[in-house]
Amino acid sequence: MRVIFLTFLVFSIMLLGGCQNVSNPKESDIETAESSSETVDEAEEKVFEKGYNLPIDEDVKGAAESDCKEKMTLLQEIYIGADKGTASNVVIGEETIGQMLLVLQETECPITADGFHYNMANYEKMEQFLKASLDGNSGEIVTYNVHSNGGISRKQFIFDDTDMYVLGTTAIWNDENQPGISYTFYTRLKKWEYTEKGYFSFAYCVPEPPDVSEVINGNVLIRVKPQEEKKIEIAEKYLLPIGYQGNNLLCSNWDAEHLEDLDYNGLFEYLYSIEYKEQLDSDKYVDGIPKDEFENLIMSYLPVTAEQLRQYAVYDAESQMYACARLGCFNYAPNQFGTSYPEITEIQENEDGTITFTVDAVCEMLGNDAVMSHRLTVLLQEEGTIVYLSNEVLDDGLKKIPNYQYRFVNE
Repeated sequence: MRVIFLTFLVFSIMLLGGCQNVSNPKESDIETAESSSETVDEAEEKVFEKGYNLPIDEDVKGAAESDCKEKMTLLQEIYIGADKGTASNVVIGEETIGQMLLVLQETECPITADGFHYNMANYEKMEQFLKASLDGNSGEIVTYNVHSNGGISRKQFIFDDTDMYVLGTTAIWNDENQPGISYTFYTRLKKWEYTEKGYFSFAYCVPEPPDVSEVINGNVLIRVKPQEEKKIEIAEKYLLPIGYQGNNLLCSNWDAEHLEDLDYNGLFEYLYSIEYKEQLDSDKYVDGIPKDEFENLIMSYLPVTAEQLRQYAVYDAESQMYACARLGCFNYAPNQFGTSYPEITEIQENEDGTITFTVDAVCEMLGNDAVMSHRLTVLLQEEGTIVYLSNEVLDDGLKKIPNYQYRFVNE
């Protein structure tokens, strides 16, 4: 649900494994030290000070990689029998991921999977480890994550009374359906916390300027405490397809009496995906969206009239078309908040038959499990459709997020 990123998020997914002992710094670092006034001890200190790309004891590395391959072997039969599609990049289905999770759950280690709707199995052990670490007690724990390509990652978190470290290993399948190791890495966490909501929030130590020209995002959020299945199902069906990027339905204040500020032209493609269970092909609408098609779809999801749409949206009366353009560099400046995903924290059933959801915008790139909160009131109809009735951003939430950028300017 889950959205939802920059290069390092891919990098961080690959981090796995566990380590207690580390070898000496790399020979290249020592050679550099020997050819300068810097001593070997000073070179070694610099390596550990930076916290990333730490040297790994070969025995520890080998044990982590062997363990990761062993877990892959347990999943091999499931993977071989799975529908992998025809694309070059393999993506397995939710049913297959579920089967893999059940197998790995027997390890009694904390188990997660890519995607918004998978609760962590054996989460109690992860929570126990984090709370003990917060109390200053050393310890370690191994976790596994199933990826959408059928591979897994193994992360071993080690707390040494002061700092938290991660040794990570990622395993993938080759063309012969045999497991292989694609990546192993050892790093220190720059910061970490266990939030009140139940998220393990941390940031990897990463290269920083002037060592690199661009800032690398090392933030990661892992939900430990499980969510209620009902909340997950509703959010996945009605909120995740909307999100916080390219439209302002969930990140602005509006109701039936105040509909003028919604970005209807931007919102159309997201409602389209809910209605038709497929992404909008904007190439079909290079000249705009026909009036009836646009209005019928929007009015089925919002308490707005056709007359209001023609007034508030970008509409050409002569061609009877509503403006349409895919989100891109000419109409959208990317920001980290846009990668947030909506997480329902409370469901309130109202006397008039409507339902009000209290929702947090969870943003991994900001390392924040509630960038801002809002109340969304809807009507869920018997046939499974939804009407969005109002949204209220709570407290000073609008001050915490970027100003919304409309898809078009209505002149």
